[in-house]
Amino acid sequence: MFNLTYEFKLKPTQEQSNTFEQWLEINRRVYNYALRERKDWYKSRSCQINTCSLRGEYIIPADIPRPTFASQCKSLTEAKKTNPDLKSVQSQVLQQTLKRIENAFTSMWEQNHGFPRFKKPGRMRSFVFPQMKGNRLNTKREVCRRISRVNLPVIGWVKFRQSRSIPDGGVIKQARVVKRVSGWYVMLTVQWDVSPPEPLPHGEAVGIDVGLTNFVATSNGLVLKRPRFFLMCERKLKLLQQRVSRKRKGSNNWKKTLYKVAKLHEYVANCRKDWQRKLSHQICDSAGMVFVEDLNLVGLSRGMLGKHCLDAGFGQFFNILEQTCFKRDVYFQKVDARKTSQICPNCGIETGKKHLSERTHVCSNCGYTTDRDVAAAQVVAIRGLAAVGHTVKMLEYG
Repeated sequence: MFNLTYEFKLKPTQEQSNTFEQWLEINRRVYNYALRERKDWYKSRSCQINTCSLRGEYIIPADIPRPTFASQCKSLTEAKKTNPDLKSVQSQVLQQTLKRIENAFTSMWEQNHGFPRFKKPGRMRSFVFPQMKGNRLNTKREVCRRISRVNLPVIGWVKFRQSRSIPDGGVIKQARVVKRVSGWYVMLTVQWDVSPPEPLPHGEAVGIDVGLTNFVATSNGLVLKRPRFFLMCERKLKLLQQRVSRKRKGSNNWKKTLYKVAKLHEYVANCRKDWQRKLSHQICDSAGMVFVEDLNLVGLSRGMLGKHCLDAGFGQFFNILEQTCFKRDVYFQKVDARKTSQICPNCGIETGKKHLSERTHVCSNCGYTTDRDVAAAQVVAIRGLAAVGHTVKMLEYG
């Protein structure tokens, strides 16, 4: 099986938009209620057996089992008998919200993520239809305006702008409705009954070194400065946030200013993603194998230059590059990132640490001279070729 997700902008009516808003609020309340139930159970098991707090204790009988996804789905069915609002939302949509909490706790236990937090009004921005049986897509109407329709369960047919075509033979398995400041979007997961082969190592190898001075430096000499998308809009964002703080919370002017802040954030994110997608295609134009550094991105985001690392979006770029490589039959692999700037790619001798002000690599052993980031990218390419079993001649960069 092969899955791809296509994102399109919805063109809902006012009634459909109101339904989306209502469903998001109901899903938010279900999420918070289920989280409170789980949190109370954990708090009741963490109290002391010989002392009690002066403020209060969570007292739940010892024979009550831990709330799970299955038990909360069963409780949700019982709650529908007394709460008519829950009946208005498709049952599987609410179950997916409970599944969201289960995944959040699994990530906390297995990946050391933080404890799940409650969602304030407006923080729930999406809901999922996990099953889309039957013919749910109509792309034959209003072709001249590129407007198609998708049939969402309970809600019905909703128009969307089909910005790209979907290949034939696929089946829509899932739909996610997302709310953003620019409008409503639908993410359609399409499945084909095929198994495409994974790209194999072939062609020219390109190593990539990323950084804050030069966003990308490749082993074949391409060097691009880091575009500062967030920093270019930081002054405007600061002024807008100051206006938000001066407005009365909950007023119409407060909401209008918040809308401007969110719109600016979305503009920055869209600019960054568009630039990275174009760069990934540029890299794949002349490469058969792409090797990148396996960096500790979480550690970089928490360091002294964390704001600049997050503005660069290294993790997002690696994900986009990997997807582009898969679509264009280019082999992609991450390699060890340790000491890539301390090794000469020409002779393989370790040259020692360099200060950040040193932007040129000069080997004292063989005299090889090149840009510091390009030399690190060449070391990445050498390590990648060694990982896939290719023999590498150090002197090919001399």
